[in-house]
Amino acid sequence: MAATPESPQSSILVIYTGGTAGMAYNKRGELVPMNFEQIRRKMPELRQLNMLVEVVNLGEPIDSSNVTTADWLRMAALIAEKYDQYDGFVVLHGTDTMAYSAAALSFLLENLGKTVVFTGAQVPVGGIRTDARRNLVTALEMAAARHPMAKTVRVPEVCLFFNDLLIRGNRAKKVESQQYDAFRSENYPPLAQAGIELAFHDRHIRLLPAGKLCVHQRLDERVALIRLFPGLSERVLRAQLELDDLRGCVLETYGSGNAPTTPWFLQCLREASDRGVVLFNVSQCEEGRVLQGRYETSAYLSDLGIVGGDDITVEAAITKLMFVLGLDLGPAQSRRLMAQDLRGEITLL
Repeated sequence: MAATPESPQSSILVIYTGGTAGMAYNKRGELVPMNFEQIRRKMPELRQLNMLVEVVNLGEPIDSSNVTTADWLRMAALIAEKYDQYDGFVVLHGTDTMAYSAAALSFLLENLGKTVVFTGAQVPVGGIRTDARRNLVTALEMAAARHPMAKTVRVPEVCLFFNDLLIRGNRAKKVESQQYDAFRSENYPPLAQAGIELAFHDRHIRLLPAGKLCVHQRLDERVALIRLFPGLSERVLRAQLELDDLRGCVLETYGSGNAPTTPWFLQCLREASDRGVVLFNVSQCEEGRVLQGRYETSAYLSDLGIVGGDDITVEAAITKLMFVLGLDLGPAQSRRLMAQDLRGEITLL
């Protein structure tokens, strides 16, 4: 299904996975997925874009709460298959797990030289006060954007557009369920802003890669996410860290990476680390960064081989851990990669 002007300046593939943006109310008042012809009727502004827009379904539309790692691998494989045919890509996705999906794709698409924009909506396209129209139209424009002088790809990244901000995909976090500004990037500036004109912040955008696109097709799901809280018991912690096939764990710690110093807690972490489990320390705070060793309550963690996550989001941390472990490099090399900035997901000091 396509929208084809006579002389398109660019071609964009829209990958529809599901979510509110591609749904409308039927006669019974139920939300149901639309086909692209329905979207064209409800969005006449698409005809004003001088670009070839084609749409492909990832499969049966899925609620983003049901997104799996297999779906991420399918998205990456589809982009690899269509990479040479299109100038950019837009992924229509439900908002609940969009930040996870955008982060995962950023790691799977190594040396990405084109724009991949995730977007969606809080209100269906058929709603009176929908945000779907503006988000989709602007995402298409972002995906097709070129440098005015160099004529090269403007944003060679996996990113996320919502409301009026284009942000790096592996820096995004959903912060709202009732407002239009549903996503933020607390620790990194936006890549672009949409006002009357599109304003790109080139100094914050990654450069075009020197190598060819490499699409990875393996993620390791043998990971855990443990959020610390006062009252966390040894029994509960051990139940998670002593899983037979556990290979990695993201620890959501306090403040700048602090954790309890009680002997049983440190012993649990030491035993897991000695078994080869890769432990990754991220902060529960939305802003700021992990600074292991700044306080006594985090100095012990470095001694145990736990990797500090700097200013990474939880969404990027867990998907990065799946990606790195999927490379099957062993615990030592995996820890080294987790500490590195692979796709702009962390700011190293």
